[in-house]
Amino acid sequence: MATATATDLRLRDSEEIQGDILAGFKKDNVSVLFLKFEDASRARDWLRQLTPQIATTREVAAFNDAFSEARRTSGGDDPKALKATWLGISFTYEGLRMLSTTDPFAKPPPPGSGLEAFKEGSAKRAGALGDTGDNSPANWLFGNGKSQPVHAVLKLSADTEKDLQAAVEAQRIAAAECRVLIVYQQNAQTLLGTRRGKEHFGFKDGISEPGVRGFDRPDPNRPEEVEGHPGTRIVPAGEFVCGEEPAPGSFRDFPDWARDGSFQVVRRLAQDVPGWWSQVSAKLKELRLAKAVPDSATTEWLAARLVGRWRSGAPVCKFKDHDVPNNPVAAADNDFDFRDDLEGLTTPLWSHLRKTSPRAGLQAPDPSRPPFDAKDLDGRRIMRRGTPYGAPFDPASEGPGGPDDPRGLLFVCYQADIQRQFEFIQADWMDQEDFPPGRNPVPGKDPVVLAATDVDFESRDSDGTIKHTPLTFAQFVQTTGSVYAFMPSLSTLRGLADGRLVGPDRTSAGGQATQGGGQGQSQTQTQQGGQGAYPAGPAYPCDEFLAVPDQWRRGGQSQFWAYHGDRYRRISVADGASHTDRLVGGDAPLSDLRCFQGIGRIGCVLPMPDLQNPGGKSWYWVFHSTGGRQRYRVVSITGGDEHTGVLERPDRDLAAWRSLDGVDRVDCFLPVPDQQRTGGKSWYWVFHTTGGRQRYRLISVADGAAHADVLERSDRELSQWGSLNGTTAVNCFLPVPDSQRTGGRSEYWVFHGDTYRKISVADGSGHPDRLVGGPRSCSGWNSLN
Repeated sequence: MATATATDLRLRDSEEIQGDILAGFKKDNVSVLFLKFEDASRARDWLRQLTPQIATTREVAAFNDAFSEARRTSGGDDPKALKATWLGISFTYEGLRMLSTTDPFAKPPPPGSGLEAFKEGSAKRAGALGDTGDNSPANWLFGNGKSQPVHAVLKLSADTEKDLQAAVEAQRIAAAECRVLIVYQQNAQTLLGTRRGKEHFGFKDGISEPGVRGFDRPDPNRPEEVEGHPGTRIVPAGEFVCGEEPAPGSFRDFPDWARDGSFQVVRRLAQDVPGWWSQVSAKLKELRLAKAVPDSATTEWLAARLVGRWRSGAPVCKFKDHDVPNNPVAAADNDFDFRDDLEGLTTPLWSHLRKTSPRAGLQAPDPSRPPFDAKDLDGRRIMRRGTPYGAPFDPASEGPGGPDDPRGLLFVCYQADIQRQFEFIQADWMDQEDFPPGRNPVPGKDPVVLAATDVDFESRDSDGTIKHTPLTFAQFVQTTGSVYAFMPSLSTLRGLADGRLVGPDRTSAGGQATQGGGQGQSQTQTQQGGQGAYPAGPAYPCDEFLAVPDQWRRGGQSQFWAYHGDRYRRISVADGASHTDRLVGGDAPLSDLRCFQGIGRIGCVLPMPDLQNPGGKSWYWVFHSTGGRQRYRVVSITGGDEHTGVLERPDRDLAAWRSLDGVDRVDCFLPVPDQQRTGGKSWYWVFHTTGGRQRYRLISVADGAAHADVLERSDRELSQWGSLNGTTAVNCFLPVPDSQRTGGRSEYWVFHGDTYRKISVADGSGHPDRLVGGPRSCSGWNSLN
């Protein structure tokens, strides 16, 4: 393999991508200002003055290279003569809207997407991330959605405390002159001495950051890893920079203004250091009593297993018994995975390291299958840029450093998709007791940062069998502030200063060619599973399909109404291997049908199971959103040439469905194939969005006038469906007409965003599902173009 050339590293020369996203600021002194705009016009004046001061990737990367080279030639000492102060700016959804005087999204963001997460903001989504109780937005210092709103986040980083203070003061004056208020200021600083590079619990931080394709130089012998950093995977740039090529299955449909930008999460995480270490000591005593640890085990030994690394950064999987604080190679070691420790006997499955990045050690629920490769998880990586705040804990101090002195981590991360990356790691991995899945007993939550009431400590018993010792951990990390923001390109910043929300030019300074078409997509999209490429042509992402009642498999054809936004069209799908589709009737407004008047967008439709075509009339429940709240109505459609629709019962709240208790929005129903009208009852999987994240539950609906509904099984994560791997939200299902209950299996096309896939669901216990084909672009459907 040839060594990478300069042209392979084009992102290093970008003058569009802000610094800190790919090229970290890497400064000892940091201040983050959370800003509110009092006057949009004056705020644009402020931004116009600020934009020339914003650091670019090219500037920061060049400085970091020079700094590293100078440190190498000086024997490891930091070069005192090389100093810089970096500024980066990001905006919340409300901040973008205020500056541009327009809604950043011309159409509502796809349900369950990172764009929707950004629009809703972290306070609204707090419950789904475990930010409840003491961690709830009611206790946040900023971003709580109730007190002063945050419109922008200005990050300042400098080599010296003096330089940082001067930069902050200059920005305070500039903001005040333009009626930009500082809602909150959080200072942070690298810990000194032996604590350097560590967070307040005492563990080295920031070791496991990924490399980036097009920015980091690949190793000539291991091209999937960063040169000089064995084990550090190179991840597609599109996981961090919108518009670049992402990992297969990741979101691509970004607005123009998002190109060359990145979505940012900022969180203030308070740490109770003495409480955490006291708890570790108490849990060690419990494990000793249970004879679940070696006699030589210490508090440091157990703490390292909670984290997955020793204080120095050395991985527990390589150094099982003790730390190696004077081994610089071990302190930065990423050249390991967990294939030889699938049970978590050395590095527990619930350790912070494995919960946040399972590497090549995540086993599927089916233990007969091999573990996932590390590359399969590229789409979940984030770029962390955190810095500790507050004085280190000193039990003898009466001032800074005392037990009650505020301290913690100013957490900052960048990603292209907040939901798929940050939120997924937090909610689906760290905060899930049954992750990794398929374990009995379940592993438990991440006890480093969360309250973990059911942690399974695994060890070898004297007879060689695996012993399970339950532990309960209290929470000693508290969320005290959180903001979702977007860090735009330099061109977008300049446009915002003029009141326009536009993307960068097709070719940026430094020769960097930006990707794709009008939505910031690349010219081709790679199908998941290595099935080739498909053109990213015009798509018609559907909200719902409804079978035309008297046109199911007539003459080898089935007809459907396809609903999208405030319009609908009629299509047909032929039986046979190719399932040829065609457009039967062009788009018409929903308002053309009396039964749909007053509906702006149909969410989903559920046919009444015992009222399909009696006397030529079929009845349906229609779920739709009005005034930001989902409601439902009952309609009927009479067969024939005209298919007359009648409103049978006006809108009612979702609360009328007992089985939908706690649901914010129903996205789609999927009938359980072999449980339709069995014993007077029909069963459905209900896919719904609650707290900004899609899950599913199982309900039943009885025949009869009341159609009594029952919640048969509570919410589960979408990841339980192997056939839906790589999706964050399902829009709708379309049954393959001639493949229903055939050989004990039923097939469906699943639409998610502007892509679709084909899956099958088997009859019988467990209803096993599998991916049949895809995902592919909706542009492959002739009838949907």
